[in-house]
Amino acid sequence: MSHTLPGDWSRWRTEVDLDSYDERWSRMAAAGQNPHGEADLVASYEPSAVLDGGCGTGRVAVELARRGMDVVGVDPDPDMIAAARAKAPSLRWLTLGLEDLELAARFDVVVLAGNVVPYVAPTDRAAAVAACARHLGPGGRLVAGFSLQGGWPTLADYDGWCAASGLSPEDRWSTWSRDAYTGGSYAVSVHRPL
Repeated sequence: MSHTLPGDWSRWRTEVDLDSYDERWSRMAAAGQNPHGEADLVASYEPSAVLDGGCGTGRVAVELARRGMDVVGVDPDPDMIAAARAKAPSLRWLTLGLEDLELAARFDVVVLAGNVVPYVAPTDRAAAVAACARHLGPGGRLVAGFSLQGGWPTLADYDGWCAASGLSPEDRWSTWSRDAYTGGSYAVSVHRPL
């Protein structure tokens, strides 16, 4: 069981104030932009139960719950979970790495928004994807979006971990708004059980 967050995550956390981080989304909404692209995409699948893996401060999970879904949020960072719990104390929040995930529940969608996959410790990434796959119910989807940059997982890496976990690709976009993926620095991937 790994409890060490990777260096990229630790560096990011030392540079980011959680209150300022959350204000980013409020500023987007105030400027007329949609801060809920991830929730919109997840909701398009009409799930009743969603696991928000690497939920951070709970933005996506809280919005999905507001739309009537049963949501569980999981993140290994206790400060992030505390912030999420403060926003929505009635939701289930777990301080846990995805690689250690062992819940009785199964979900229609497991969403990994932001850069969840790269921020999992490199030695735990395959196990984290496998755990997400195990928590999908029949017909469920694993939806993950992350940046593509040097030293981080490639799409081939991620697709390989999904395949090893019994998942096959369904869709891939360059944004949560479903813009076509033709290469670039960000991808949103959807995989389903074989």
